[in-house]
Amino acid sequence: MPKMLIKASYTADGARGLLKEGGTGRRAAVQKLVEGVGGKIEAFYFAYGDADAYLIVDVPEATDGLALSIAANGSGAVTLSTTPLITVEEMDKACKKGVAYRAPGA
Repeated sequence: MPKMLIKASYTADGARGLLKEGGTGRRAAVQKLVEGVGGKIEAFYFAYGDADAYLIVDVPEATDGLALSIAANGSGAVTLSTTPLITVEEMDKACKKGVAYRAPGA
């Protein structure tokens, strides 16, 4: 299952909704959303700084992560940034692939 890091930033409307629902209410809503595409939340943390929340989710396919992002971003209440996470083993596999590359000007 692909693993995604989701960084969420609430708009003013989203922050008002969070104040109304509380953290557990938002987590439950997001859990329902993620489970709706066959995924699972591994971690969910609220934060302050550049983002309001960070999640790590497992989804059946990479396109499921994109679908979650599009749905949430389309609401106008939150802006998500979704980053695919790569395992050490996947990196090893990528490192072993031969790729012909020429640097600019070389």
